[in-house]
Amino acid sequence: VQLQASGGGLVQAGDSLRLSCVGTGSSINFAHMGWFRQAPGKDREIVAAKNRSGGRLFYSDSVKGRFTVSRDNAENKVYLQMNKLKPEDTAVYYCAAGPRDGTFLGLNDYDYWGQGTQVTVSS
Repeated sequence: VQLQASGGGLVQAGDSLRLSCVGTGSSINFAHMGWFRQAPGKDREIVAAKNRSGGRLFYSDSVKGRFTVSRDNAENKVYLQMNKLKPEDTAVYYCAAGPRDGTFLGLNDYDYWGQGTQVTVSS
């Protein structure tokens, strides 16, 4: 299974970006898919995640109201629409997928990771 993320870039504060991620190499319909980010010198943190049915959804407090996670279950795709970007959103963003139902907020809940895409927000 491979996850391929795309859509990062250099933008100004207040701009928008849409990250995309597609899972290939398996017929697994992932129980949950999400996005993490890691800024220089900091630990990787969860940004947003959504389970297969859409009944369970999570956003970190720092992005709530600005970011939206969505999924295309049939295509094993997950998206992150990022609006009103701030300089503190600058990080490498990773998509992730977990095949098992249950908790979905921790790094260990995800078995598959994308390669990361850089998002840089200038002030």
